[in-house]
Order: sequence, then structure tokens, then C-alpha cells
Amino acid sequence: MTEPQLRQLLEAVRAGSLEVDQALERLRHLPFEDLGFAKVDHHRALRHGVPEVVFALGKTADEVAAIAARLIERSPNVLVTRADENAAARVRQVCPEAEYFPRSGALRVWRDRTLRGKGTIAVVSAGTSDMPAAEEALVTAEVMGNRVDAVYDVGVAGIHRLVSNLDRLAQARVIIVCAGMEGALPSVVGGMVHCPVIAVPTSVGYGASFRGLAALLGMLNSCASNVAVVNIDNGFGAAYVASLINRL
Repeated sequence: MTEPQLRQLLEAVRAGSLEVDQALERLRHLPFEDLGFAKVDHHRALRHGVPEVVFALGKTADEVAAIAARLIERSPNVLVTRADENAAARVRQVCPEAEYFPRSGALRVWRDRTLRGKGTIAVVSAGTSDMPAAEEALVTAEVMGNRVDAVYDVGVAGIHRLVSNLDRLAQARVIIVCAGMEGALPSVVGGMVHCPVIAVPTSVGYGASFRGLAALLGMLNSCASNVAVVNIDNGFGAAYVASLINRL
């Protein structure tokens, strides 16, 4: 339940249009609902401003669908990350309007499209191979109420591609940069803009990239002071932090 929904509920009780027992029934599952295999946190939106997000990896398709169904009953927007085709199909049985992004495994129900961010979040990928992390970031940022501008395939191997998009990057309030290999792109972007840059190392590269470890270490050693780094392939975490910054 979001803060406006809770306020509306309390106003209805005060006005006499809703009985106290009816209000208690609606509040029965706050702050969380115990499904046995999961405790669904319906209070998350009140504390964080964003409903609980379902991490599908390691859960069965039925478990993902059950959690999503409970969240959908009480929130206009629901986000599932790292969902496979089976989990996506089960969720869509519960809610046919759910939109699935197979490249990243993101799944969303996006009913409330109110813009809550004060500016634009730019999502940048170094190469097409980095797009799974970038897409996860884009979908997450949109669900959380942000205007998003996607700038894909502008890595340092062809720096002119990035330079041709500097005007778009200059308009962003926060920039998320996803890159694998040696992870150089966030430093380059950071040196060209005045806003926070959130770097996402991806597990893209040959053997010495160590499935993203080389990119992670390169980004942590960035000489651009406006660059912060999240975990390998964590487009969701980058978008969550970017959303909080964009609401300030």
C-alpha cells in the first residue's frame, strides 16, 4: 500500500464512508504477509517510496507468481527481476498485462506512470552485449517514475559514437553506464558530464575479464570523481539509486 492509498483509507474512515472493521481487513497484511515460503513486504512503499521488487532467480515459477499476485493486489506497479520464460508465463496468467523483457529477465506491471523524478536518467551501454544490464536498469528506472533516455553501443572502441551523443548526456540528471571488457566507459563519461555517474560492470569479455571482475576493478579505480560503482550486472541496483537521486 502506498502513502496516498493509506491516506485515502484513513480519510474514508474519518468521513464515515468506511467501517473500522473494513479498514482493519484492508490493513490486515501490513506490514507483511506470510506466504510460508516468503514474507511479502507490503510496507516497503511506505518506507522507501517504492514497492517491494521480486528477485526471481532461485524461486520456482509458482512462487514468483504467488508473490507477484499479492503485490499486484495492493500496488499499481510491480517489478520482477531475473525471471525466466516459465516464471514470466506464470505471472502473466495472474496478470495478463505484465510486460516481459527476455533479454534482461525483467518483468513489470506498470499501471501508474506518474513521473516522480525531477529530471532524466540516461542509461548508457558500451556495446550491444552490455544491453541485458542496461535494459534491466531502463525498465527499473521507468517503473520507479523516471524519464529515461537510452544511449546504446557507444563504447570506447569507437569514441566518436559517444561524442555524438554528448548533448543528450548533458541533459541528464543521473547517468547509468554499463560496460564490460576493461570497463573504461564510465570514466570517460564521468569526465564529460557534471552529474553523478553510476557504473555497472558487466560480465562481458574474454577470459582475463574474469566474468566482470576486471571491469569492476577498473571502475573502482576510476579517476573521475563523480563515478560510483554497483555490483557486476546489477542494472537494477544502479537504477534504484539513480531513482533516489533523481527524486531529491
